Amino acid sequence: MASDIKDITIQYEEDDTVLVKELEKEVLSKGAWTTILFRYQQWDPKTEGYGPDRYSIRRYRKVKDEYRQQSKFTISSVQQARKIIETLQKWIGDAEE
Repeated sequence: MASDIKDITIQYEEDDTVLVKELEKEVLSKGAWTTILFRYQQWDPKTEGYGPDRYSIRRYRKVKDEYRQQSKFTISSVQQARKIIETLQKWIGDAEE
């Protein structure tokens, strides 16, 4: 658990191996409910290397001075990420007109 947004991470280690390597994070909203977009890679023991970039949007709720994960959505591929971007750009463009 983290008490500060900057300390929230999805990086995960086990037996001195980083299984989930956080590459970047972007805080999308702050407050009692916080939303963070992560870019990360997962360790693949078969290839003994990291796989392709992955993306996850996670929501955290501050309870008793600690942020606790409440939900998450993992973007499964670059193609899905592009489709989300295209759709949001279209919707935002429509809203601005």
